[in-house]
Amino acid sequence: MKFSILGLAAAVTMAATSVFAANKGPAIVFDLGGKFDKSFNQSAYEGAEKFTKDTGIAYRGFEIQNASQREQAYRRFARDGNSPVIAIGFAAAAALEKVAKEFPDTKFAIVDMVVDQPNVRSIVFNEHEGSYLVGMLAAMASKTGKVGFVGGMDIPLIRKFACGYVQGVKAANANAEVFQNMTGTTGAAWNDPVKGGELAKSQFDRGADVVYHAAGGTGLGVLQAAADAGKLGIGVDANQNYIHPGSVLTSMLKRVDVAVYNAFKDGSEGGTWSAGFNVLGLAEDGVGWALDDNNKSLITDEMKAAVEKAKAGIISGEIKVHNYMDDSKCPAG
Repeated sequence: MKFSILGLAAAVTMAATSVFAANKGPAIVFDLGGKFDKSFNQSAYEGAEKFTKDTGIAYRGFEIQNASQREQAYRRFARDGNSPVIAIGFAAAAALEKVAKEFPDTKFAIVDMVVDQPNVRSIVFNEHEGSYLVGMLAAMASKTGKVGFVGGMDIPLIRKFACGYVQGVKAANANAEVFQNMTGTTGAAWNDPVKGGELAKSQFDRGADVVYHAAGGTGLGVLQAAADAGKLGIGVDANQNYIHPGSVLTSMLKRVDVAVYNAFKDGSEGGTWSAGFNVLGLAEDGVGWALDDNNKSLITDEMKAAVEKAKAGIISGEIKVHNYMDDSKCPAG
């Protein structure tokens, strides 16, 4: 009997130690579409993985299957002692605000939305700046003077991408025509590559020869349609040039990986954590465009020079890129 009690006590101690160890470190909750969407979520995942590789500190992750799981996941991680807990996606705001109030000593971060709580870092991007640059490239690469844009869910954030893109197109070719379509008005719009392909094809049929997507997993259908039609696509968030080498003109980089990496690092022991508003644009290397072996044959020296000049102008303030989120207007539209 004594042996059994001691054995039981040891087992309980081991189990408690295991649970405690598993609950240490940061956590991340991915948005709908999952961590391997080759876009927004995957960029976040790569930032988390790099953090673990660089520091040896493990993190916990969760891929939601429906919106109701967000709040449950944040609460579970906070209750377990994980910190910081990062929420990916604008749709997480309401759930995160509720849980952040319940756990004031836990550090939280959200990507793509603002949650005004003293323990939350709100990370947003100047997507319009990066979209301006790829808009210039689209106009300069186009032979027809007609280019397109396919958005995911029809929300102001995606209109922000579109508006910056149109401004960049018009800066390079004032007479260019820009076709625009949104995929839908619900979360399903982020994961419908068939419809994405159909929308891109309709734009190609109208004369577009370059189409930029800001549509998450739906955008994979846009890039596929471009490759099938012998046209050019433009990727978003992560570097998607590799998906169809030679058919992806470039990708508008939204450095969610950097945002996640920094939040994990800053929130770890010895880090310099700060809550509040965190904006990442061209000046902070938070957005940009991708040039690698997969697309270098598509980018001329003239195109590269023009875009780098525009980038410097935006950073210096010489070029003003209108932010659709400010007043829901697009001057170049």
